[in-house]
Amino acid sequence: MALATKRFKNSVLHPLCGLVFAAALSWGCTSQNAEQPNTQASTQANTETAIEDATLTVGAIPDQDPEKLQRLYGILTDYLSAELGVPVTYQPVTDYTAAVTAFKVGDLDLVWFGGLTGVQARLQVPEAEAIAQRDIDAEFHSVFIANANADLDPISDIEELSALEGKTITFGSESSTSGRLMPQHFLAEADVALSDFNGEPGFSGSHDATIKLVEAGSYEVGALNEQVWLDRMAEGEIDQSKVEAIWQTPAYYDYHWVANTEAVDEKLGDGFTEQIQAALLELDASDPEEAEILDLFGAQAFIETENDNYAQIEAVGREIGKISD
Repeated sequence: MALATKRFKNSVLHPLCGLVFAAALSWGCTSQNAEQPNTQASTQANTETAIEDATLTVGAIPDQDPEKLQRLYGILTDYLSAELGVPVTYQPVTDYTAAVTAFKVGDLDLVWFGGLTGVQARLQVPEAEAIAQRDIDAEFHSVFIANANADLDPISDIEELSALEGKTITFGSESSTSGRLMPQHFLAEADVALSDFNGEPGFSGSHDATIKLVEAGSYEVGALNEQVWLDRMAEGEIDQSKVEAIWQTPAYYDYHWVANTEAVDEKLGDGFTEQIQAALLELDASDPEEAEILDLFGAQAFIETENDNYAQIEAVGREIGKISD
C-alpha cells in the first residue's frame, strides 16, 4: 500500500513538475520578449530627446559693425527657431579666419560666408553645401572709394585703374571677397600691382572700417562691398563731402549660406538641412517681420545656389595665394 501510494505520488508529481517548468520557461521567454521592445522604445526615445535638445548654431563673417550684426542675426535666429522647431543661436567670431575654423571643427553648423571664405570652408569640410544666397549675390559688385583730397576722378573703364598708382589704399579683411579678393583681381587685370601703391596696402578688417578710414583721410583709396556702401549712404552715415565712390567692379558671385550637411542631419535628423534651406527661401518681403530680415540683409529674397557657382572665386583665390592645396 505504501509503495502504491508512493508510485501514485510520483506519477502525479512528475507531470506537475513538467507543467511548472514549462510555465516558468514560458514566463521567462515572455518576460525577455517583453523587455526587447521596451529597450528599443527607450533607445528611440533617447534619440528623439537628443534631437529635440540639439541646437542649431549659426555664424557669420564679421564684415560689418558688430552691433549691426548682433541685431541682424538676433532677428534671423528667432525666425529660424520658430520655423524649424529647434533652438537656434548666433555665435559671433572675431574675424574671417575664425569663422572658417569654427565651421571646420563643428562649432558652427550654418554660416553666412563671403565667396572666398565659403570656398575655404567647403574645401576643409567636403560634405558642406552652399544652400542659399541673396538675390543680389549672383551679380555682386565691389566699389572703389576715394577721399575728396585724393584728386581722383570717377573711373568708367577698368584700364583707368592705373590712376590709382602712387596712392595709399586699404582693403577690408584679408579674406574678404568684395573687400580684397575681387578688387585685387580687377586691379591685376588693369596691370596694377599692389607694389604700385604708396606703401603697403592696409587691411581695415571690415567694410564699415574701410569707409571711415578713407573718409578720415587715413587712406586715399579703399575697396569694399557695394551693398554696405549703398546702405550706409541711405542711412546718412557717410559724409559725401569727404569721400565718394569712383568705380564699380564687374559682377561676380559672392555671399552665401553654407551648411555642414552631414553634421546637421546627424544632430537634428535626416533632411534637416533641406528644412533650413526651405526656411531661408520662404522669407517673404510682403510679410513685415520677414521683410525686416531681408532688409537687414539688403535683399528682396533668398534664392538657391550651389558649390559650382563659386568656381571663379576659387580660381582667383588660388591666383593670389589665399587658397592652396
